Amino acid sequence: MAVRVVSRRSVRPPSRPRELIPLTTWDVSFLSADYIQKGLLYAPPPFSTTDRLLDHLEAALAEALAAYYPVAGRFVTEPRPGGCCSVSIDCDGQGVDLLHAVADGVAIADAIPPDADVPTGLVQSLFPLDGAVNHDGHHLPLFVVQVTDLADGVFVGFAYNHALSDGTALWRFLNVWAGIARARLLDPHSEAFSFQPPLLQRWSPGGGDLVLPFPDLESAGLIERLPPPPLRERMLHFSPESLAALKERARQELLAAGDAAGAAAVTRFQALASLVWRCVTRARRLPPEQPTACRAAINNRARLRPQLPQEYFGNTIYAIAAGAVTAGELLERGHGWAAAAVGRAVAAHTDADIRARVAAWMAKPVVYNLRFFDATGVMMGSSPRFDMYGCDLGWGPPVAARSGRANKSDGKASLYPGRDGGIDAELVLTPEHMEHLEEDHEFWAAVTPDKAPCAPAAEGKI
Repeated sequence: MAVRVVSRRSVRPPSRPRELIPLTTWDVSFLSADYIQKGLLYAPPPFSTTDRLLDHLEAALAEALAAYYPVAGRFVTEPRPGGCCSVSIDCDGQGVDLLHAVADGVAIADAIPPDADVPTGLVQSLFPLDGAVNHDGHHLPLFVVQVTDLADGVFVGFAYNHALSDGTALWRFLNVWAGIARARLLDPHSEAFSFQPPLLQRWSPGGGDLVLPFPDLESAGLIERLPPPPLRERMLHFSPESLAALKERARQELLAAGDAAGAAAVTRFQALASLVWRCVTRARRLPPEQPTACRAAINNRARLRPQLPQEYFGNTIYAIAAGAVTAGELLERGHGWAAAAVGRAVAAHTDADIRARVAAWMAKPVVYNLRFFDATGVMMGSSPRFDMYGCDLGWGPPVAARSGRANKSDGKASLYPGRDGGIDAELVLTPEHMEHLEEDHEFWAAVTPDKAPCAPAAEGKI
């Protein structure tokens, strides 16, 4: 089941004056991480030829890049006095790549088998730029799309430079592209698709450009390329009813423990994070005295004072941690306690905390890679708030969402919106830990059995 790339197009925004947009502390910290690899699976598109499909996607993408022109740029590192440097987005219309690939003999059911491991070898072949780190955006496109023909559908895989922006900004951009494509296809004579333009001015606490205390990141030893460890992946569905039951169980445990405030504040996310944290800890067979933590990526936009608008285009996320507990204590204290611990960590992430983290980074710059993942904790990434299923390119919403192997490690749980209002969790563990988790009755009692997605056929060809 080989995947063959058969063509490549360069897509550029309309011409505009060249511009340099300096990266911030948040952006630079991702330069050693992998490109984001996310993808959407669609029913067969209503085009008589693949070239017509690619023409449709290319025209809409070029229009979206008119507003999101930094996506079509490249990174540039410039020297600064005293052996320092700065990194910026060179917005000169260099372009993004649109690839066409063919997966011979591959059907939707092969890529997303229900109630089974993710077929990582096959799924990874549906994504471009395998192994690229964000620093490679100095010479590689910051955004590459691979459109792969399947036997009964099409997979649109994205490789997106994480130093360019976070997931909130990425999915806003993808939905703008999809909205333009949808409008062009459904009513070519209607008014242009309307959207709130991105805020491209980057945030920094003092308002100035970031100057780094070394000539460049590579000579400072901050760019590493680490091979991913052997892992198993499962895409697990938690229905609205299952999440409500997890939340209520946490609430009742907290009330019984006399924590009325924690019970009142508990959320579906906290309850799900508690389940993953405790059950993965149990599956790892950690010593009772081993410290463990639950980390979660948190959007800073609404937490800063003054707030940043949701249209802010860039990175503004931190990982908060619920910890200061041993494996034995975590399992003994139970579901409600762990959910409340996650809630307290989220609540403590305030404007003051964000600014203190920025100041600490300025004093000692660091960049993230797989070494930063804690082998004894869990990391809750992505977000069910991302409008993945809003990316209707003109012939219906996606059938499913998947990701490549980028930025994955033992204990990573990436959350996706469920099509029924629930949450899908893409859980990654070592083979040994996944085997132990499969024996955990508490965990699997909360997982909703998968249903094979149905990809409706297009009604007519264009």
